Amino acid sequence: MTTYARKKAQLESRLAAAGGARGLSVRKSTSNLFRDRGAHRGARIDLSHFNGVVSVDAAAGVVEAEGMVTYEALADATLAQCAVPAVVPQLKSITLGGAVAGIGIEASSFRHGLVHDTITSMDVLTGAGQILTCTPDNEHRDLFFGLPNSYGTLGYALKLTARTVPARRCVELRHLRHSDPAAYFADLERRCTDDGIDFLDGVVFSRNELFLTLGRFVEHAPEVSDYGLERIYYQSIRERSSDALTARDFLWRWDTDWFWCSKNVGAQHPLVRRLLGRRRLNSITYQKVMRWNARHGVTRAWNRIRGIHAESVIQDVDIPIARAAEFLAFLHAEVGILPIWICPIRAPDPVRRATLYPLAQGTPSVNFGFWDVVASREQRPTGFVNRAIERKVSELGGVKSLYSDSYFTEAEFWAIYDREAYGALKRRYDPDGALGDLYAKCVRRA
Repeated sequence: MTTYARKKAQLESRLAAAGGARGLSVRKSTSNLFRDRGAHRGARIDLSHFNGVVSVDAAAGVVEAEGMVTYEALADATLAQCAVPAVVPQLKSITLGGAVAGIGIEASSFRHGLVHDTITSMDVLTGAGQILTCTPDNEHRDLFFGLPNSYGTLGYALKLTARTVPARRCVELRHLRHSDPAAYFADLERRCTDDGIDFLDGVVFSRNELFLTLGRFVEHAPEVSDYGLERIYYQSIRERSSDALTARDFLWRWDTDWFWCSKNVGAQHPLVRRLLGRRRLNSITYQKVMRWNARHGVTRAWNRIRGIHAESVIQDVDIPIARAAEFLAFLHAEVGILPIWICPIRAPDPVRRATLYPLAQGTPSVNFGFWDVVASREQRPTGFVNRAIERKVSELGGVKSLYSDSYFTEAEFWAIYDREAYGALKRRYDPDGALGDLYAKCVRRA
């Protein structure tokens, strides 16, 4: 038996002995969720050992891997065969299954869509305790299209098959500066049809300083940059119009400094960087610091002393490209967080639409990623800024990811995320509610 087949057989035996999947949860050393939840009660079934790469077939353009494999391990396995997953999310600790149950995106999404758009097959452990193979055209196609954005409330992907694309040794970059948002997003939309590039994203540094970054695979580059220790990638965007990185360094260009959020733990200071070293300059380290701070309340205490009321605003939202400039103006006027990450997403195929993640049809969307704390001397209602963002996103026909705090009313939430379809999926694949409810998990933090 293969390693995966053996793990699967052992899990089936344990589920049979336990009488089903009630209490199922995933154990992992890191998490890319940014919302606290209540303490888990009851027994758990550990799926963390489903973390291997099963096979890579670069010629066929597919990789088969278990759900808990990190993208760092997955990318290393495919790069060894001169390929990469079609979409590789920005952080090394993101898992393949997590990027499907949540929403995974990167600079290749203008061409390939979100991570779930690159999946061709999944073995899913359901709340009913069954392990089902789901494809776009078999009897479990409803679960195949329903799993994205379900956050473990419909099941857990034990094994997935994902599309890969050919890779070369290096990625060559061009950073294009704009000063006008309307022209910026018009240029972004044009670039989405450019067959000469493999990657497309951008950064907004200020109202009149907006950058697009165009990347393409090349076999050789005269010189490659190193942003793993002393130099910081996002700062280089403003400093140079062209650049090159090894393919592996490009994939993790954002991980070293958690985009730019490393500044919040002092990790952009040259001395701190040297003390941490390459091995600890990464999103995993910063997550540990952040969670320690959340447990012990150091920042909260300091804010009370200063008389500051702080609200964490950690959001990724997807806006139809025609409304992108309007949403950016709202962020400048009402939120004030900078920089902002910009990443275009291919218009979804109506036939392969993710049931619970209703991106605008027939047009590319633009992901806005903005992550910081909004401080005020005025005491505001809980979630004041986040609620304003949610309302604006809905007004513009967009949709937000659910990995962080949400404040929707139940009626608002289900009007967006398709209560009827979700209910049908729950009745078929989790009839006893073993895996919990999406609204309760994402908004009530149950």
